Amino acid sequence: MSIFRKAITNTLTAAEVSALWLQYLGDSMAICVYKYFLNIVEDKEIKVILEFALQLSESHVTKITEFLKRANFQVPIGFSENDVNVNVPRLFSDQFLLFYSYIMTIHGLTAYSLAISNMERKDLQNYFFECTASSKELFQKIVELAKNQPKFTSVPSIPSPDRPQFMDSTGFIENLVGDKRPLNSSEISTLFFNSTKTGFISSLSLAFSQVAVQEDVRHFMLKNVKLAGKDAQSFDAILQQDYLPIPEKWDNEITNSTVSPFSDKLIMFHAGFLVNAALTYYGGSIGSSLRSDIIVNYSKVFTHAMEAGAISFNIMVKHGWFEKQPEAIDRKSLVQGSEK
Repeated sequence: MSIFRKAITNTLTAAEVSALWLQYLGDSMAICVYKYFLNIVEDKEIKVILEFALQLSESHVTKITEFLKRANFQVPIGFSENDVNVNVPRLFSDQFLLFYSYIMTIHGLTAYSLAISNMERKDLQNYFFECTASSKELFQKIVELAKNQPKFTSVPSIPSPDRPQFMDSTGFIENLVGDKRPLNSSEISTLFFNSTKTGFISSLSLAFSQVAVQEDVRHFMLKNVKLAGKDAQSFDAILQQDYLPIPEKWDNEITNSTVSPFSDKLIMFHAGFLVNAALTYYGGSIGSSLRSDIIVNYSKVFTHAMEAGAISFNIMVKHGWFEKQPEAIDRKSLVQGSEK
């Protein structure tokens, strides 16, 4: 007997609804962001990439709307022209626009691969495979252009060992204090990657802190600048112990503009999305790290991200910005109602 439900063309599992719902919110936000970017970009090569990114987001929103409507599911409000003002001064340099696209495309590729593994309907599988393929094309375009940009840094290289080697000690205590074994390739990769991403969160929060309208949003962004900045520095410090290069930081690619291109609702959603994504990456990085001092450090930054996530959630609920996903039937309320 098949473990899957009988094929009913337009029914959706909770996993399928979740993937479509969250992608709709993310891509409707991206449409707003890239429309502003295209109004300020000057570099012609970067502009081509931004146009491609906008085209993909618009096509995703159209397709997801079709899927949800066919299944008689409410389409999210998400974000619209009310959440962006393209006719405001430049907040980011062209270099930052490319860096932003690099980070957000990585997030998209990660989300699509996870979504595919939870899809039962073939048409949805094919849709997310198409998303993966088009995002792969976008990512390769970004990386090819970024390699020629002075601000972009590559993950450090390491020499090839002259023979196979095996661990002769767990070194748990030694890795907390005193001399530590050199970082292995997995640890270098995740530390560099997390420093890059966390530094991005700090820089983007800095930009948002300058332009946010609501006082609690500004205060949160400033707190996020400090927390994410401190966490990125903690990753850098471990890399530098082995004399390895660290990622570039992007604060100086933020202008002095104080006029917001985005609504506070969009700003808070964007920050919350990045914080939640960081929790996923930190969790995965702990599993690939064998030095106990690195694991302890990830535990600390994980706590910081949890704190930031809780604050962002409370602010969004307070202002009525947090759009609820479809939920299971509330059986308790039904029972209570029938007893009256």
